[in-house]
Amino acid sequence: MGKKYVYLFKEGNGSMRELLGGKGANLAEMTNLGMPVPQGFTITTEACTQYYADGETINDDIKAEIMRYIVEMESITGKKFGDIDNPLLVSVRSGSRASMPGMMDTILNLGLNDEVVESFAKKTNNPRFAYDSYRRFIQMYSDVVMEVGKAYFEKLIDEMKHKKGIKLDTELKAEDLKELARQFKEEYKSKIGTEFPSDPVEQLFGAIKAVFRSWDNPRAVYYRRMNDIPSSWGTAVNVQAMVFGNMGDTSGTGVAFSRNPSTGEAKLYGEFLMNAQGEDVVAGVRTPQTIDQLKEQNPTAYDEFYKIVYTLEKHYKDMQDMEFTIEEGKLYMLQTRNGKRTAAAALKIACDLVDEGLITEKEAVLMIDPKQLDALLHPQFDPAALKAAKPIGSALPASPGAACGQVVFTAEDATNWAVNKGAKVILVRLETSPEDIEGMNYAQGILTVRGGMTSHAAVVARGMGTCCVSGCGEIKIDEAAKVFTLGGKEFHEGDWISLDGSTGNIYGEKVKTADASISGDFNRLMTWADNYRVLKVRTNADTPKDAAQAIKFGAEGIGLCRTEHMFFDSARIAAMREMIVSKTEDQRRTALAKLLPMQRGDFEGIYEAMQGYPVTIRFLDPPLHEFLPTEDDDIAYLAKEMKMEISELKSIITSLHEFNPMMGHRGCRLAVSYPEIAEMQTTAVIEAAINIQKKHPEWNMVPELMIPLVGEIKELQYVKNVVVETADAIIAKSDLNLKYMVGTMIEIPRACLTANEIATEAEFFSFGTNDLTQMTFGFSRDDAGSFLESYYTKKIYENDPFAKLDQTGVGKLVKMAVELGKASRPGIKLGICGEHGGDPSSVEFFHNAGLDYVSCSPFRVPIARLAAAQAAVSNKDQSK
Repeated sequence: MGKKYVYLFKEGNGSMRELLGGKGANLAEMTNLGMPVPQGFTITTEACTQYYADGETINDDIKAEIMRYIVEMESITGKKFGDIDNPLLVSVRSGSRASMPGMMDTILNLGLNDEVVESFAKKTNNPRFAYDSYRRFIQMYSDVVMEVGKAYFEKLIDEMKHKKGIKLDTELKAEDLKELARQFKEEYKSKIGTEFPSDPVEQLFGAIKAVFRSWDNPRAVYYRRMNDIPSSWGTAVNVQAMVFGNMGDTSGTGVAFSRNPSTGEAKLYGEFLMNAQGEDVVAGVRTPQTIDQLKEQNPTAYDEFYKIVYTLEKHYKDMQDMEFTIEEGKLYMLQTRNGKRTAAAALKIACDLVDEGLITEKEAVLMIDPKQLDALLHPQFDPAALKAAKPIGSALPASPGAACGQVVFTAEDATNWAVNKGAKVILVRLETSPEDIEGMNYAQGILTVRGGMTSHAAVVARGMGTCCVSGCGEIKIDEAAKVFTLGGKEFHEGDWISLDGSTGNIYGEKVKTADASISGDFNRLMTWADNYRVLKVRTNADTPKDAAQAIKFGAEGIGLCRTEHMFFDSARIAAMREMIVSKTEDQRRTALAKLLPMQRGDFEGIYEAMQGYPVTIRFLDPPLHEFLPTEDDDIAYLAKEMKMEISELKSIITSLHEFNPMMGHRGCRLAVSYPEIAEMQTTAVIEAAINIQKKHPEWNMVPELMIPLVGEIKELQYVKNVVVETADAIIAKSDLNLKYMVGTMIEIPRACLTANEIATEAEFFSFGTNDLTQMTFGFSRDDAGSFLESYYTKKIYENDPFAKLDQTGVGKLVKMAVELGKASRPGIKLGICGEHGGDPSSVEFFHNAGLDYVSCSPFRVPIARLAAAQAAVSNKDQSK
C-alpha cells in the first residue's frame, strides 16, 4: 500500500499536527474526546507538497483516495454527495501546522447547484435558508477558487438592499436571495467566461486546489516570512459535513475564547450571531452579540458549550479559541486552537495557569512568543495629554496600545508612506482583509468601520502588537476619495488622528504618547526566564540614556558601545574634521587632544549608568569621509578654521572618497594608518575607568577594548601593542591596579577561518553579524532591499539574512570561529553584538553554539532574555 494522504477525523489525533495541520489535528482530538464535531476528513500537508511537485495538479492516486473518503463520509452522515433528495454539503477549510489567521480562505455549502438548492429548500421547508446558503457558496467559490473578488458581490447585495429599502442582510426574503444567486452566477460568467460549475465533484476539487494554491499567495508568503514559517510545511485541507447557523432564529454561529484575549481575564469571552454563517462573525460584516446573551437565548446550548470550553482548556493546558455553530438549537464544535492574545494577556494567562497548577514555570516560559513582548515595551498615551484630548468617537478596543499617526486609506499607501517618507500612519478601512497584512505591519494603528473583537483586523493586530480599534459604525467612509467623517469632522489622507486600543477611543488630533510601564506579571515571568537561561544578555548603547534604559530592561552589560556616534555631536564634529584633514601627525594629535576630554566624559557617563556591569567599547569603525562636510558653507568654515584654501580642502575630501567604503579604509585599518587615534581612545577609556573606580570602589571595573574589522593576526598585534603600551603607562601612574581586556570583533570571514591564530592575541571575540553577513553573502545591507523581494518571490531566500541569521552559511563560520577560538584560548569570552542578538531564532542558535552572551538594542533586551531562557529549556541536552 502506498502513502496515505487522507485521514478521517476519527483516524487522527492531536499529535499529528505536522501531517494533519493544526485544525485537522484538533478536530481529530475533539472527535476522540467525544465532542459534537461534524464529521469529515483531512487531506494531509504531504498532499500539498505533492501537488506542487506534480506541477500544481492533484494526481490520480490522491484524487481516487479523496473520492473513497467521500463515500466514507456519506456512510457516516447518511447523506449523498450531489444527491437531489438527500444532499451531503461540505465546508472546505485550510489548516497548516502553524496558525496563519486569514491567510487561507474557507468555502461553505459546497455541493449546492440549481437542482439541489430547490430540493434542499423543500426538504428543510426553509427556502430563505436554502437560497441564502446557495448565494453564499457562489460568492465564496467565486472569490476563493476563481479569484473574482468579493467587492463585486458586496455591491450587488448593497444594491438589492437599497432597492428594497432595508439595512440588514437578514431582512432579505427568499425571492431576493434567489435573485441574488442568479445575479452572482451572471457576474461569475462575465468575469470567468464559463458557467458556474454545477458538478459537486468539480466544485470539490476546485476548492481543494484553491487551498493548496493559497499556501503560496503573496500574503501567505509575507506572513510566513514575518513568523519564520518554512514554505516546505505546506497546508492540509479539511473537508467537513456542513452544519448550518443560518436556518433561522434558533440557529447561529460564534467564536469564543476561554479567557479574554486582550486582558487575559479568566472569563469566557466571545461573540455570536443568530441566523448567520461562521464567516459573518469573523469577516465583521455584521456586529455580533456577546456570548453572555447566548445564556438567555439558549441556556442548554450555552451550558453544554461552557463545559466543552473548559474541558478543552484543561486538555490543551492553554487558552482556547473556538468556533461553534448552533443548528436548530443543537451545538456543534467546528474548531479549537490555542488562542492568539495580546502580550499583556499572554503574561497574565501564563502566570494564572501556573497558579492554577495546570502548567509548570518552565512551560510558562515556553508559552510566550518573545517577539510579543515588544508590544509591552512600546508607548502608551501620556496621561496629561490624554486628559486634555476629547474623543470624537469610540468603538471596540480590539488590540491595546496607543497610536498616533497620519490617516491613510489603503495598505499600499501605509507601506509607501512608512517606507518612503518615514511617516507614522494609521490605516483606516471599511474592514481589513488578509491582503492588507503588509500595510497593517507598517501602520502604528488600525481603525475599521466594520467588524467585532474577533474580526480579521482585531486578530492580526493583536498578533503583531499593533493598536487596533474596530467596528466604528459611526464613521462614514469613502475609500476611493480618501476621506472619512466622524464626530461631525472630515478627515483626509495625511490628517493626524490618535487611537487608544485599550479603551476604543478615537481622537481627531495628535495625542502625545509616553513610554510603557511593565506589569507584575512581566517581572514574574522574566524572573523565571532569568532562572533558566544560560546566555547573558547585554545591550548595544552609545549614550548614558540608552544604557540606563537597557539596565531597566534587565541588561547585564554593554556588548557594543560605538564610539563614532559620539563624534557626530555638533560640539565635536569640528575637532573630528580637523583631525581628518590634518596633513601631519602633530596636527592630528592637536585635534585629538581636543576630542580626548569629550570621549573621557562620554565613557564616564556610560560607566556610571552601567553600575559596574562590563562595558565593551569598540574603537572608531566607519570610513573617515562619513564625518566630512558636504555643504559648501560647512566646507568654507572648515577651510577657514584649518587656514586652508577651499579648493585644497575640496581635493582632500575628494581624495578620501572611496568606491566601496564598507570594505575600505575603516575599522582597525584606521588605527594601523593613524595609531594616534587608538592612543587617544585608549587614554579616554582607561582614564574614565580609573576615575569611576575611585568614585565607586565597590565596583570592579574591567574595561573591554574592542578592535573592529580584524582579518589578520598581525593587524591585531600591531593595534593591540599601541593599546597595551598606552594603557599600561596610564595605569602605572595611577595608584590602582586596573585590569582591562583587549579583544576583537569577528566580522570578516577570514577572521573566522583563522580564529585559532587571532585568539592567541584576543581575550574575547564579539561577532559582528551585520558585517559578517554582508561579507559572506557579498551584498550590502543598504542595497539588498532593492533586490531581495525577487529572491523571496522566487523562493531563493525565505528570510532577510540581516533580520534572521543565516545558520547554514554565516552560522557555519560562527561555529568554526567558536571552536577554533576555544582551542587556542579555552577561557575566551564569546558574544554577539549584531542586530541578530535580539532575534529569537538566532538567539537559540547562539545558545547552542556556546556563546557567553548576546547583545542587542535596549528595547530588545527582554526579548533576548526570554528567547535565551526558551533556548536553554528546549535544548537543555545541548546546553553547555
